[in-house]
Amino acid sequence: MTATSLPPNSAPRVRVNRLVLYTLLVALTGLFIGPFGWLVLSGLKTPAELAASPVHWLPTHFQWQNFADAFHLIDFLGYARNSLIIALIYAVLVTLSSAWVGFGFARLEAPGKKTLFGILIGSMMLPQMITLLPTYLIFAKLGMVDTYWPWVFWGLAAAPYLVFLFRQFFAGLPRELEEAAIVDGCGYGTIFWRIFLPQSWPVLSASFVIAFTWSWGDYIAPQLLLSTDKSTLAVAVMTTYVTSAGTPVANLQAAASVMYVVPILLIFLIAQRGFVAGMATTGLK
Repeated sequence: MTATSLPPNSAPRVRVNRLVLYTLLVALTGLFIGPFGWLVLSGLKTPAELAASPVHWLPTHFQWQNFADAFHLIDFLGYARNSLIIALIYAVLVTLSSAWVGFGFARLEAPGKKTLFGILIGSMMLPQMITLLPTYLIFAKLGMVDTYWPWVFWGLAAAPYLVFLFRQFFAGLPRELEEAAIVDGCGYGTIFWRIFLPQSWPVLSASFVIAFTWSWGDYIAPQLLLSTDKSTLAVAVMTTYVTSAGTPVANLQAAASVMYVVPILLIFLIAQRGFVAGMATTGLK
């Protein structure tokens, strides 16, 4: 028997292991997809079916009209446009600023760099509610309430988690790329924009999707800082589908939530191609 051959009784064991693995993967997939599937089914039910006890798992008749009603009862496209503007502004700016800060932590030397990086990582532990009131007071003093300027400044300030991603990526690139550029007379700004940033497409794509999701799904900041006309789709979905008595219309909220999730799925499907982009082709050229 050669070193690479398997014992005769190993083939059934391999098949059993694969079967167990695939069963586990299917179960986990169902666990993650289950909530979204239940949301879709909720959007296709009547209010009576949603309130039924015991649970009414499947609608008697699919209420596709719920999606049309959810779309037309509010200015759905207007709120979606506001969300898209805010999310794009924040995602683009925070991705670039985080890349720049991550490059500095990865490739530059300065006194106290490790301490500053530790403080930056530690800031991820702060709950958003702690900084909510001071943030509102600062923007109110600057006259930026009911404008989109807060998202511009948040984007320019970078995000600790994204800085960490870029720092880890840039720290793993060969030092020879940087040294060759310095010999050719490039400064660190040129090195970042022309060598390091083009190689970081996987991290850029991931960071953009993460930042876009953060902003698109944010409910607290738009509710606090924006008026109804400038508010986002997340706020509209949670606050506008109510009866005259103020009771939420759950089936319309569910239908609107399904449509609310679609842009995130499209952004991911488009940007995921960058996850497997080449790491060093541009720099080596």
